[in-house]
Amino acid sequence: MDVCPVDCIHPRKDEPEFETASILYIHPEECIDCGACVPACPVAAIYDSVDSTPGSQQSLIEANAIYRPDDADAFAQAEALVKAHIDAHPELMSVDPAERAAAHAE
Repeated sequence: MDVCPVDCIHPRKDEPEFETASILYIHPEECIDCGACVPACPVAAIYDSVDSTPGSQQSLIEANAIYRPDDADAFAQAEALVKAHIDAHPELMSVDPAERAAAHAE
């Protein structure tokens, strides 16, 4: 995502994991909490804080904490968490992006 001023959203298009990643990950140690990614996310899946992240998506916070660019083991662990999350919450994957975006305004 090109809006991040510190380039903490991975994998980038030029990183090998980009084609196979289930989601884009936000590196929590690199993120400066500027919020630029929140409105830019095309599927409204980024929240402005851990506290505002819905309970149904809390497990994805751990996946973001685990993921590291160019670390195959970390990528596999993060992807396993994401896939388990998707399997446990198929209803989230069927929510229209516009509806998810509206939830941010509430």
